[in-house]
Amino acid sequence: MKRLEGVKCQLVAVVMRAAQLTDIPFNVNEGVRTIERQRQLLALGKSHTMQSKHLTGEAVDLYPLTQDRKAVDWKGFERLAAVMKQAAQELGTKIQWGGDWVKFIDKPHFELC
Repeated sequence: MKRLEGVKCQLVAVVMRAAQLTDIPFNVNEGVRTIERQRQLLALGKSHTMQSKHLTGEAVDLYPLTQDRKAVDWKGFERLAAVMKQAAQELGTKIQWGGDWVKFIDKPHFELC
């Protein structure tokens, strides 16, 4: 919950609903970012913009975990994305998943449209 502080309430609601809908354990890796953090990710090639929706609380990065919660389930992003999309649809909130992008695929990333 601490990592959702400052994230827009519509997106928090989608994340919370997704948690209710699934048995996939997942964590919130990042919500709101500082400009300094965004610059750092840009320099590392982990972001391609200084216009990230993380800066405005309109994006979160989520990671599916193994059932024992000890590691990232690298094969679980598509399943988690399906649950997030279902939750968003139920709540009438439009989101985009970074895994659907063409130029820069970012599977942990979900943002408000």
